[in-house]
Amino acid sequence: MKRAMSTSDCKACAGTWPPADHRIADCGLAVAYLFEDQFFSGWTVLVLKRHARELFDLTKGERSQVIEEVAEVARALSEVFQPVKINYGSLGNQLPHMHWHVIPRLAGDPAPMEAPWGVKHEPVRLAEGELRETIARIQAKLKR
Repeated sequence: MKRAMSTSDCKACAGTWPPADHRIADCGLAVAYLFEDQFFSGWTVLVLKRHARELFDLTKGERSQVIEEVAEVARALSEVFQPVKINYGSLGNQLPHMHWHVIPRLAGDPAPMEAPWGVKHEPVRLAEGELRETIARIQAKLKR
């Protein structure tokens, strides 16, 4: 039987994921980061500040607040990227720490009918200037 992950084993709790230079904003209970792989432009993750694995590990108030934070980031991404649709995901198979993927799906999407994590591709890493500029554009649309 596989051992349950402790907070000392958790990359999110240890601060080794996501990369600090991808930080967009402190949203309250979670922090928003631009995902390292920008194959889908604007892909953002919101990472809970404390360790929790499942939605039911949060209080009712925390669940409501986290969903509001996800929605606020999605609204900002929508204004910046003008997507056809936004995908939302909270899987936790690879990292069992509560985090949400918020993924704008743009016109010209290379795989519009597939889940983003199932699309085979070479990772797209933004150059430092483009990373800073993309983060600044999103920050400008957040109400915080």
